[in-house]
Amino acid sequence: MASLRREEPVAKVEMPYGSGPCWLVTRYADVQMVTSDRRFSRAALVGTDFPRITPAPIAQPEAINLMDPPVLARVRRLVGQAFGPRQLDRMTPWVQSRVDSLLAAMETAGPGADLAVHLSDRLPLETICELLGVPAQDRPRLRGWAIAMMTMTPEARDAAVNARQELRGYFDGLTAVRRSVPGEDLLSALATARVGEETLTDGELAVLAQLLMVSGHDTTTYDISNIAYTLLTHPGHHAQLQARPELLEPAIEELLRYIPFRQGVGIPRVALEDVEVGGVTIPAGDTVHVSYLTANRDEAMYERPDELDFGRTRPAPHMAFGYGMHHCLGSHLARLMLRTAIGTLLSRFPGLRLAVPAGEIRWNTRSIWRYPLALPVAW
Repeated sequence: MASLRREEPVAKVEMPYGSGPCWLVTRYADVQMVTSDRRFSRAALVGTDFPRITPAPIAQPEAINLMDPPVLARVRRLVGQAFGPRQLDRMTPWVQSRVDSLLAAMETAGPGADLAVHLSDRLPLETICELLGVPAQDRPRLRGWAIAMMTMTPEARDAAVNARQELRGYFDGLTAVRRSVPGEDLLSALATARVGEETLTDGELAVLAQLLMVSGHDTTTYDISNIAYTLLTHPGHHAQLQARPELLEPAIEELLRYIPFRQGVGIPRVALEDVEVGGVTIPAGDTVHVSYLTANRDEAMYERPDELDFGRTRPAPHMAFGYGMHHCLGSHLARLMLRTAIGTLLSRFPGLRLAVPAGEIRWNTRSIWRYPLALPVAW
C-alpha cells in the first residue's frame, strides 16, 4: 500500500465483489478531500451493486452512513442532542467499574488467561448495550449477528444477509418499545430527541440503533486486543507507558494511527460529476474508495510514519475513526473505553507479557477486521 500511495495515489482497482469502475485513494490530503467534498455521494450507492470487499453490502438504505447532506446533517444534529457529554459522563464510572471487575476475573483465572475473552470481547459489547438499554440476555445473540455481517468469504453471504435482517428486526421491535415507553437509556433519548420539529423516523431510529450497537462495540473490541498486542511486542513503548502514565492519551492516539485495524476498505462514495483528485480525473458515476490505513502512514503528514512514537509533537489527526461528514459518531465513547481498559490493564498488571511466543498468535482472516483471535497473557 505504501508503494501505491507514492507511485499511484489515485489508482483504478478491482474489488472482489460488486461491479462498475472503482478507484482507490490513498494519500492523506486526497482522502480528506473525497470524504469532505459534496461532489462525492454515499446516498448514490443505495440500490446499486457497488464494488466492495464483502459478499453483501453491510449498510442498510436508511443508515446514517449512506446519507448525504442535508439529510445527514439533520440526523447528526438529533444524534448529537441525545449522545453528548451527559451520556458519556454517566457511563464513565460504569466503564471503570466494569473494567475493574473483568480484570479481577482475569486475575483469578491466572496466568495464561485470554485477554480477548476476559476483556476485549466483553467490555465494548456490554458498554454499548448498557448505553442503549439492550437486555443482557439478548447481547450474545446480537454479537453473533454482528460477526456474521462482517465476514468476507463468499460462502458466508447468505449468513451475512440473514444476520443483517435479524438485527434490523430486533431493533425494529426494541425501538418501538422505547418510543412508547421511554427509559433513561440512549435509545430512549434518540427516540424522543427533537430539534425544532425534527425527529428521527421509525426506520432511521431502528437502523441507527443497529449501527450504534455494531460499530459501537465491534471496532473497539478489536482495538483493545490490537493495542495490547502491540504494546506487548514493543517492550520499549510498554516500559515508557509504565514509567510515564501521563502519556496514555497521546499514546492511544498514536496507536490508533499506527495499527492497521482493518483488512481493506469500508463504504465507498460515488462521483456525482467529473472530479479531479490528486491530478487524476474521476468520471461521474465511478465509485471511489478511500484508505484510512494508508492515509495514517502518509510520509507527507507524519515524520517516520512507519514508526511508533508516543512523543510526536502536534501530529496531524489520525483517521482511525474516519474523516469528514461521516466521522465516527461514537469516537468519544471508544476513546473512553480504550483509555480506561489499557490504562487499568497496565497499572494492575505491571509485569504483563504474552504467555506464548508472538509468532504463535493466530489472526482473523475471515472478516474485514484485523485482530488476534486469542491473546493469552501472563504477569
